[in-house]
Order: sequence, then C-alpha cells, then structure tokens
Amino acid sequence: MSTHKLALQLMAAQGALGAFDTLYHHELTEALPQRASARIELGIHAVRALIYSVLFVGLSAWAWHGMWALALLAVFGVEIVLTLWDFVVEDRTRLLPATERVTHTVLAMNGGAFIALLALNTPAWLAQPTALVWQTHGWLSVFLAVCGVGVGLSGVRDAFAAAALGKAERAAAGAGADGAIAFGVRKESVLVTGATGFIGQRLVSALLRDGHRVTVLTRTPKQAGWLFNGTLRCVDSMDALAPAERIDVVINLAGARILGWRWTAARKAALRRSRVALTERVVAWIAKAECKPRLMLSASAIGYYGVQAMGDKTPLAEEALPQPVFMSQLCQEWEVAARTAQAHGVQVACMRFGMVLGEQGALPPMLLPIKLGMGGPMGGGKQRMSWIHVDDLLRAMAHLWRLGAEGGQGGSGRTLREAYNFTAPEQVSQAEFSCTAASLLGRPCFMPTPGWPVRMLLGEQADLLLEGQTVVPARLLEEGFQFRYPALRGALAALLAK
Repeated sequence: MSTHKLALQLMAAQGALGAFDTLYHHELTEALPQRASARIELGIHAVRALIYSVLFVGLSAWAWHGMWALALLAVFGVEIVLTLWDFVVEDRTRLLPATERVTHTVLAMNGGAFIALLALNTPAWLAQPTALVWQTHGWLSVFLAVCGVGVGLSGVRDAFAAAALGKAERAAAGAGADGAIAFGVRKESVLVTGATGFIGQRLVSALLRDGHRVTVLTRTPKQAGWLFNGTLRCVDSMDALAPAERIDVVINLAGARILGWRWTAARKAALRRSRVALTERVVAWIAKAECKPRLMLSASAIGYYGVQAMGDKTPLAEEALPQPVFMSQLCQEWEVAARTAQAHGVQVACMRFGMVLGEQGALPPMLLPIKLGMGGPMGGGKQRMSWIHVDDLLRAMAHLWRLGAEGGQGGSGRTLREAYNFTAPEQVSQAEFSCTAASLLGRPCFMPTPGWPVRMLLGEQADLLLEGQTVVPARLLEEGFQFRYPALRGALAALLAK
C-alpha cells in the first residue's frame, strides 16, 4: 500500500471521528453554539473546518503537483497553528469532559500522522508540472468528498454561531443595567458552589453585575478565574476559607451531571459525594465560621417526588411526599445535609429545580432530533414535564434572597420556608413539548420513540425520561413571585430567538 493511500485512509478516519466529536460533544453535551464563552473557540472551529473541507475534497480525487504541493504545505501549517490555538482557548474557557479530551488527543495524533505521510509526497509532487491531477481511489474518494461537504457545512454553522454570540454579547453590553437582576440593595459577600456549570455561570455573572463580592468553590480555580475574567475569588477547598472570613450568602449548586452512565453502585456513590458530601463540607465550615452566613440557598430537584403514573396530572406542591427510589432518596439526603446549617442560625431554603430551559443544559440535545425532523412522543409521550426558563430560575433565586434579607434582619419580611419548587406554572406532556418546539422550528412532529430501548440502555435512570411529575410552584406564587415565562411556548420562543 502506498503512503499516499494510507494517508487518505487516515484522513477518512479523521473525518468519521471528527463528525462524532462535533455532533456528540460540540452540539449535544457541551452545546458550544449556545455558550457565550465559546465565541472564540467557534471562530477557530469555523476556519479549521473550512480548511479541512478543502483538504478532504481536494485530496479525495486529485494529486497536488508543482506549486500546488507548496500550497498544500502552507495549508498544513495554518491548520497546525489553529489546532494549537484551539487547545489553548479550550483550556482557558471550559473544562473538557474526559471523552472529549481523549477524542481530541486521538484526532491530534491521527492528524499528525496523515499530514506527515502526505508531506512525504511533497518532493515527488514538486518535481511535476504545476497542476491538479485527477487521481481517484474508488469509494475512499467518495467518502472523503462527503466528509469534505459535511465539515464545510459544520464550519458555516460555527461561523454563524460565533457571529450570533458576538452580536448577543454586544447587545448585552449595550443593555447595561436594564437586563440586570436585583438581588438586594445591600451588596454582600457570596459563596457559590457549582459556579462553572450552566446555571452557575449565569448566576455568578448576574451577581457580579449587581455589585456583589463572589467567591466560588471549584475543582478548577484557574479555569474559573479565566471564565469570569478574574473578577472573583476562586478556592478549591473549604479549608482555603479562614473561619474569620465573612460570607453573607451561600448558594450551593454543585453536583455531578445526573443523566449519563447507568446508575451503578459506584456512580450512585459518586453522585452522593458530589451533592451530599460537598454540602456537608460547606456546613462544616459554617459551623466554624466566626460570622455565620444569614442565608443558604441549596439546590435540589423535583426528583424528590419520585415519579407519577403515566398521564397522572395530580399537582405536586412542596408538601407532597417523596418516594423510595434512588433519585428521590438522593434529593432527600441532599436537603437534609443543607438543613443542618439551620442549627447554626442560618436560614436555609432548598430549591427543587425542574428541567431548566436555556441555551445550555438539557434543551439543546432535546431540540436536536426535532430540528432534524425526527421529533415526536417518547415512550408514549404522556409523561408530564415540569420545567422553568433559566431567567425565571435566577429571578426566583433573587426573590428568595430578598425575602430572606427582610426576614433575617428582624423586619416585617417573611421567614423562608424550607423548600420551594422551581418550576413554571404550566406543565406539559412530553408529546406536547415536542410538538410545541416543532411548531416553533417549522418541523414535523410525528416520529415516535419506543421506551424499551431507553430503558434497556439506562436502566433505572430511564425514569428521568420516561416517567414524569406535575410539579407546581405553589410557594413561589404564594409569596408573590411573578414568572416572566409562565407558558412553554413563550419560553421556547424566547430561547429560539437567541
């Protein structure tokens, strides 16, 4: 086998692996086109993708003779520089999941191999008269050409996404304080866990805009510092906070991604460590603190209520009882750990999040099959979905912050209750969700997905997708909170408009 054909086969492998990386990581799990901090990364991806498009199509059926060989070497040089730049930007703006880091390493090794093999042809090609010589390799040429078209479309997609993010950034800067969330008149010192996640990033940015002093607890202080442009303090352990330090409010959002690998005993233990054990460490610091925080807002989830029978629309308010299933037990343990801070005079409110709709998180992967025209009911589609727009979620946090400040200062304010449902007033079935999104996107909604493959793949975790709950925000409404997005169509329309 010639070195040239081997190089083309490695290019074909690069195309297949690159398609997986783009669809699974960039579009689904990381949702880069919706992530404000990914604007530069998307710009780099756009240029690299267009370069790869030229390489795949150009080398699929042509030999680059004469001066074209030098042009090919120049393209290789630009691609290598862009790849190195991409690595630097990724490390400065986000924490790559293990699968993406491994994929990028394999892509870099494979890319280096096929570039080296093609470079070996350069002396022979330079000796030929300048021309692009037709030279096909059967189905290998066809596959490379298809890869070239696909990566070119991906580059156009990333270019438009980067431009849209830049436009949104400029619009946000022009909006100034008009789009700010007011947490309180008094500017306070805040400790945030889970600050680098989807919700945490939005929360920290809102707190900084409102003038508060923010400290984040994170496993990656360097990355968090870059993410927020050095505007806050980052610590990797509660031991880094001296007992004499003043923290007025704790917002506890930390927790490993719940949807993913099967819930084996090891994974269940990891989920408990990331939620319960971390919360216990925060409360242990509160116990030692010389000046106790006045308020702790701690995340939980509507998984607390377990599941309802298919099609059951009985509303679940905060008084509803939990169930003896893992996701309910996990939320119960998480909330118990947070409430131990009450023994130290701290007001504690547990926030039971529904599915949070935003530019990142669960929504992008949910919309992808709908965008491809494959939306429809999953497992029958009657399971109820309780959701909340991310803007309302942050505003609800600020609402509890203000109520807690009034009650905690001995004024006329109300003392916070122990738990609040963070869900919109309207709940829909999974089928209604799919049809609403498809209507807004101008796509059909007819393709059913059977539940048994999901159950087989995910086991007990499949309950998150195939079972539902009709959870209502009774206490938020009782205490005067007004939702900006009370209905699903308006919430999705606002997000899709971005």
